[in-house]
Amino acid sequence: MMGKQPMTQLGKEQLTTELKHLKSIERPAVIKAIEEARGHGDLSENADYDAAKEKQGFIESRISEIEGKLAEAEVVDPAKLSSETIIFGATVTLLDCDSDEEVFYQIVGEDEADVKKSKISVFSPLARALIGKKSDDVIELKTPKGEKEYEVLKIEFK
Repeated sequence: MMGKQPMTQLGKEQLTTELKHLKSIERPAVIKAIEEARGHGDLSENADYDAAKEKQGFIESRISEIEGKLAEAEVVDPAKLSSETIIFGATVTLLDCDSDEEVFYQIVGEDEADVKKSKISVFSPLARALIGKKSDDVIELKTPKGEKEYEVLKIEFK
């Protein structure tokens, strides 16, 4: 298997909620849709049946994926962490050396990542460049738009 999957408590709760929804609402609904489509006769030309079976495959695949991630979950509470260097769970304030703008990101598990909420996956290029760095360190990052430089201003755990 993949080994431990770091995630915050919020990330685990989001996956658990999605899993419950898939099992209690989506799965029964698609089974009902398949039964109704079967009632329409010839399955070889039944688009409703094909669509329902495809959706069922997606739902079962996602259920299996979430169950696997939860089984491998290593829940980390960022508020209980403390480190001089950037690690999983840290909220990092950076100075964009090109624009002189301050930006901040929290490093979270891959299912929790949401750039609009300033949460980046621990596996993202930026997070990988930041892990292990300290305040005042400067990192260089290759992006599709070219090289970016960031200075680490602050490391917090909240």
